[in-house]
Amino acid sequence: MQLDETDRTLLSLLSENARAPVATLARKLGLARTTVQARIDRLETNGAIAGYTLRLGETARPRIRATALVSIELRAGPSVLQRLRSLPAVETVHTCSGRVDLIVGIAADSTAELDDTLDRIGETRGVRNSESLIHLSTKLARNRA
Repeated sequence: MQLDETDRTLLSLLSENARAPVATLARKLGLARTTVQARIDRLETNGAIAGYTLRLGETARPRIRATALVSIELRAGPSVLQRLRSLPAVETVHTCSGRVDLIVGIAADSTAELDDTLDRIGETRGVRNSESLIHLSTKLARNRA
């Protein structure tokens, strides 16, 4: 599906606030409300919009976020992934290229919970080593899936 500049602007506006009224979006785009609704419908039908989600505000988010860079042994991926799924503080796991094999996103309510989660990752059979990076502040968050 080809996206034009108006589609990209509309997607950007929706990524900032997916609950924005169509009339507000139309006003910002300089288009008729029905035109904007038709574009949204087309973007949904063609898969450019896969769904809508909730972004938690700062007061509802866990206080401590971290990233663990994890290197694993050859063929240990499935068992390591199964262990990571069992850890409640683990939010995301990405495979990657480079010096590490997995990028693990963690969110904890306390330093004790974060410490425990990092310990459990490090002691997982098949994990060669890990490095943790604690997030201090967010300077930019576009929240694009």
